[in-house]
Amino acid sequence: MAMWIGINRKARICYGFDDISLMPGKITINPEEVDITTSIGGVTLDIPVIAAAMDGVVDPMFAVAFGKLGGLAVLNLMGIYTRYENPYEVLEKIITCPHEKSTAFIQSVYREPIKEKLVGERVEQIKKSGVVCSVSCIPQYADKFIGICREAGVDIFMIQSTVTTARHIASSYKPLDIASFCKTAKVPVVVGNCVTFDVTMELIETGAAGILVGIGPGAACTSREVLGLGIPQVTATADCAYARDMYYKRTGKYVPMITDGGMVSSGDICKAFASGADAVMIGSAFVKSDESPGKGYHWGMATSDENLPRGTRVNVGVSCTLKEILFGPAKVDDGSQNLMGALKLSMGSLGAKNIKEMQMVELAVTPSIKTEGKIYQSLIKSMGKNKK
Repeated sequence: MAMWIGINRKARICYGFDDISLMPGKITINPEEVDITTSIGGVTLDIPVIAAAMDGVVDPMFAVAFGKLGGLAVLNLMGIYTRYENPYEVLEKIITCPHEKSTAFIQSVYREPIKEKLVGERVEQIKKSGVVCSVSCIPQYADKFIGICREAGVDIFMIQSTVTTARHIASSYKPLDIASFCKTAKVPVVVGNCVTFDVTMELIETGAAGILVGIGPGAACTSREVLGLGIPQVTATADCAYARDMYYKRTGKYVPMITDGGMVSSGDICKAFASGADAVMIGSAFVKSDESPGKGYHWGMATSDENLPRGTRVNVGVSCTLKEILFGPAKVDDGSQNLMGALKLSMGSLGAKNIKEMQMVELAVTPSIKTEGKIYQSLIKSMGKNKK
């Protein structure tokens, strides 16, 4: 649906998590009896959650801890763990750098060349612990890294950039042929990021094992402010999920959609699945964990861009263990802990016994969903801000 914004110019109406709510149906289910497992590239995950490939969120030790809890953590091959033998000295400097100097300092840190030896070592470090290993890099490095990662035992290889299409035009370098890459990679390849039906369909047709959905919604990402582009995640997920469903009807092959970013509470996660997601990718929620290498700080993957950084260092603090964030018990009431318990309760309340049924629940456009009857909560929040 579109509306006029000027003479002969229309704009689509799009929706984010704050714009919708989930409508309960005719049945309810015991939350302990719902199935939240999902599958990506033939790899089954006990929980449908992926930890984002950001240096402040995922290091090899976090990847192991997250994997043992049933999820999938993605290591950033473009980050400090493949540039420095001792990345933790660098991490400490990033964390303690004054905020006004942080972007410039992070840029300098990422000028250190990537060491191929470390790429293989980091993958092996994760695999030795017996968990599923996933890594991520930009398209220009995919051909260079895939052999090293495959030999080291990687299970899922992700190709990520701000905006990814199956048809990239460039004269100063050779664009990655995603279709050819997927055919020869010999491991499942997840591709992103995108937000529209047409692009998703073309990426699916390259042979991708999964698609990352989302441009600019992350807490540390400033692409929307710097570049002015992006689509709110509810609409983006629904549009991309429709491409998945159309492709499945035509071919019988199911390619999962992974909603990447924009979720700040367990309620947002529930809405992502109701919008059509098969899994969600999250960063800021997990950097709050005791196991996070960023100690409560994280920064967008595009922060280090030498010419036009599109990330900012944010401090969300450390609140509890990773297990408590995922499975509780929650010690706070803001939807930042016991994420899987909340997802199960939401699914049970909606009568959805698995992720597939959760994708089919009824949605409502409800701009007042977070404010209706919340006068006292609003007053408490306002008082808290004034004290600060």
